[in-house]
Parts: sequence; C-alpha cells; structure tokens
Amino acid sequence: MIVVDENDPIGEIEASFPYRDVQLKKGSISRDIYDISSEELGRGTYGTVYLCKEKTTGLQLAAKYVKVTCKEDRRNMEREIEIMSGLHHPRIIQLYDAYDDGSTIVCVLELIQGGELFERVIEEDYVLTEKACTIFIRQICEGVDFLHSRDILHLDLKPENVLCLSREGNRIKLIDFGMARRYDPTKQLQILFGTAEFVAPEIVNFDAISYCTDMWAVGVICYVLLSGLSPFMGDTDIDTMTNVTLCKYNFDDDAFNQVSECAKDFVQQLLQKEGTKRLTTQGALNHPWLIDSAFNTELHVTKTKLKRYVIKKRWIKAVNTIIALRRMGAKIDLDLV
Repeated sequence: MIVVDENDPIGEIEASFPYRDVQLKKGSISRDIYDISSEELGRGTYGTVYLCKEKTTGLQLAAKYVKVTCKEDRRNMEREIEIMSGLHHPRIIQLYDAYDDGSTIVCVLELIQGGELFERVIEEDYVLTEKACTIFIRQICEGVDFLHSRDILHLDLKPENVLCLSREGNRIKLIDFGMARRYDPTKQLQILFGTAEFVAPEIVNFDAISYCTDMWAVGVICYVLLSGLSPFMGDTDIDTMTNVTLCKYNFDDDAFNQVSECAKDFVQQLLQKEGTKRLTTQGALNHPWLIDSAFNTELHVTKTKLKRYVIKKRWIKAVNTIIALRRMGAKIDLDLV
C-alpha cells in the first residue's frame, strides 16, 4: 500500500544532470554520442519518444522525434526548444540536447519514469487522500509560478502533462511546452488552441490571455483530482466550451461529500469567469488549503470515478493516435505520387 507521507519534504531536488542551455544543432542526432533504443516510451500526434543513453556517462534520457513537414511545424519546435532551454526548475522537465536534420527535430530530454500523475494515483495500492492532492497541486503551482516569473505561459496544463518523477516518491514535473508562449503584459496575446476541457473562457471567446489563463487550468485539474469528475465536460467539444464560457459547474456530486469546504473554496477561487478575480500562483500557494487545512481522509468515491475518467481518456487518446497515424500515412502516400 502506498501512502503519501505529508511530512516528506518536496523542496529543491537534484536534477539527473546539471542544468544546460541548449542550442538546436544542425544534422542528425549523433550515434557516436547517444545509443537510441528501439523501445518506445510514448507515441502520439506530436511524434514518438524513445529510450536513449549517453554513451560516455551512461545517463538515461528520452529522445523525442518530431516530424517537421512545414514551416509552421519548424517554428513551433524551434520556439519550444528556445523556451525550454531557459526553464531550469525542479518542477519542470529539463532539455538536454536538440538536433534538426531538415525533416525531423529530435529533443533529448530528462527521463521521467513515474508515469502520468492520474495513472499513478488510481493504482490499486495507492491511497488517495485530500492531503495527497494538496501535495501534488502545490507542486503544480510551484512550477507554474516559476514559468510566470519568467513571463512564460504554459497554455496546455492538463493531467497528461503532469508526470511523477518516480513510482515511489511524491514529486512531479510539468512537461510539454509545445503550446507555451512568451508573455508581454504590454501587448495583447490571443490564441485559439488548447484542450476544450481545460481551456479558460478567454480562450474560447478569443479574448486576451495572461497568467490567469494557466490558473484556470490548475483549477480544473484540482477539481478532477478531488472528484474524478470533469467540471465542464459536455457530450461534444462545443458543449464543453459552452459550459466553460458560462462557467457552469457545481459540487453537487456525492464525490464531494468527503471533500473539505476549504478545498472547494480553493477551486472556486481559480474557476472564476473573470481572469482578474482568479488566484495568482502566489495567491494559490498561500491559500489555507495548500498550507495546512487539508484532512488526510481517504477519497474512496473519488478514486472510483477517477479510474473511469482515466480509462475514458486512454480510449480517446488511442483513437486519436490511430486517426493521426492514418492521416500521416495518407499524406506520405500523396507525397510519393
């Protein structure tokens, strides 16, 4: 049985390698420097990740291969690498190296072996408590706080992008900076991308975004972690985004019977329709729920519903991956004609 030790410090930890400033190198990833395994660590619409080892040190890493078939793909990858190169923080995945051979960009990344946060907490021997939820949410807020201190917006915060450092500890890291943007408060920034379930009202309405846009997503993640339910999920993306724009959610489900009023207040202060009314990262980190108010009560109902949520997500991800691979195959066939 795994129980998160609330007294276990989750402060600064040593990275598996010293922080590095990475420049995108021209050419293929060097086989003289790295052994690339045929073992896949992950696959999706973004590309494929393989286990990788640096020959001289034996350091295990992850190599993410991304096809860049157009200028926009290349710009997006170059921006992601440029942003990640400066994100030196224990709550954020670290970039180790990067290569561009003209058709594929390879990012060599810190290897994180604990799996997705939600996948971990639904394991049979894991005891999910409200106190455990605060430990995870606090770390997410610490990572986002660092991003915002560097004028970076993540813009794709969701459970799949929160990984556990190991299968035993309670530390997490934020990943996937493909949608991240530099933010200049003196300029208006608008976007039309993201996952419907986690996007803020200002994204749906194509209004100006800011730091508060990430904090909405933190609120949604917290709601799901506490209940196993998605606050704005509709039958379609359109229905979901309609619920988001109306800020339509509640705590009526029996999954919230075991959840403290302080936890609900924390979520409510993040899921505010007007961004200026939402907690900032510092406001969240100083909220009583994250400091000392959560009870170490086991969330039985939550875990059952969280399992259903994760299983549904796995199914959707598998279907989307198959569709993406078929499209890629069709495009390759057309290119060869």
